[in-house]
Amino acid sequence: PPASRRPPEPGDKPSQSYIALISTAILSSPEKKLLLSDIYQWIMDNYPYFKNKEKSWRNSVRHNLSLNECFVKAGRSDNGKGHFWAIHPANLEDFAKGDYHRRRARR
Repeated sequence: PPASRRPPEPGDKPSQSYIALISTAILSSPEKKLLLSDIYQWIMDNYPYFKNKEKSWRNSVRHNLSLNECFVKAGRSDNGKGHFWAIHPANLEDFAKGDYHRRRARR
C-alpha cells in the first residue's frame, strides 16, 4: 500500500513535529526537564529512525528549543555543562494533553 495508508514501521520517520517529540521527551522525565543530550537520547531510543540518520536532525531539535517560546531553560546541569530544558508553564497543560499546536506562550 502507499506510504500514506500503511501503518508506520519502526524505522520510519515519525509523523510528529519536533515540538511534539521534544515535549514528549520532557514530559516523560520525572522532573519534567531534560538536558539537550538527554532529549537526543530519548528521541533515538523511542524512534530508531534517528539512530542511523545524519546528525542534522539535532540541529532541528536545537532550533526548536531555542526559537519556540514554549520551551524554557530550567537551570544549569550539576556539572555546569549545559542547561535543562522544560516546557513553559503556559503550554504545559496543552502539551500534556497532546495538543502541540504552535502558539506563543501566554506569559
